[in-house]
Amino acid sequence: MKKTVVVLLADGFEEIEALTPVDYLRRAGCFVVIAAVKDDELVEGAHGIKVVADITLADFVKNESYKDFDCIVIPGGMPGASNIAQSEQAVNLIKAFVEKDKLIGCICASPAVVLPKTGALEGHKWTCYPSMEESTGPYKANHIKDQPFVHDGNLVTGRGPGAAEEFSMELVKTLTGQESYVKVKTASLQR
Repeated sequence: MKKTVVVLLADGFEEIEALTPVDYLRRAGCFVVIAAVKDDELVEGAHGIKVVADITLADFVKNESYKDFDCIVIPGGMPGASNIAQSEQAVNLIKAFVEKDKLIGCICASPAVVLPKTGALEGHKWTCYPSMEESTGPYKANHIKDQPFVHDGNLVTGRGPGAAEEFSMELVKTLTGQESYVKVKTASLQR
């Protein structure tokens, strides 16, 4: 059965951290939906790249199909991470994934800015963009430095833009298995 993933985008998202998982997960055969955390589908990244999302978050949540999704991905970037953290609807959606022990992928600023509001860091090792962990209070104790990504239980966190490929491929392996991981890695000429 095809794995399903929703990727949240808010204005100011880090483009490479958002689009790398979308690309690799789709190559691996996952059904990936890009949901805009605003009232329309046009979302502008931190470096001026505009992306047309598949759906608004409000519409995605309204039809309740999210309950059947396997994974949620939260890219970083500023103010993208802050915009997601300020969205009650986005925070509640992430909490729903946490409560069902579904896979959560979160990279760069978002593990420190978004996840403390959701309970996703509770009892998990994690990483984020350097120095962002300083603001996470009790969760700081489980922060792992100098790793491109950390996979602990149902949580995969990434360090930043330079780790987007490794982070994304860990999501591919977790959702679709080793064989699919190797196929995507080989076909995309990764080292």
